[in-house]
Amino acid sequence: MANFIETLPDGWTIYLWLIIGAMIIVAVIYWIRWGMKNEQFDEDIKYVMFDEQDREKMDPAEYAKSRTVIKAQIESRNRFLAKEAAKHKSAV
Repeated sequence: MANFIETLPDGWTIYLWLIIGAMIIVAVIYWIRWGMKNEQFDEDIKYVMFDEQDREKMDPAEYAKSRTVIKAQIESRNRFLAKEAAKHKSAV
């Protein structure tokens, strides 16, 4: 193997770097696409950490937004669980 590498012409490493760079770009695009499909880029996710005890500390509009976000997250989780249950049911 070392003999093969020594017989390559000068400048071959740039092609190796280009191939590795292209692979990295493809992987990043894949993971961004996966994140978009799985609701990973939701800016409102920060509201999920609030609960009823935070009501008096929050602005009424923020509190209402947190309740809406939590309701949407619960619905999303139920959709996910239903999809997984259907997948497992069809596999059995």
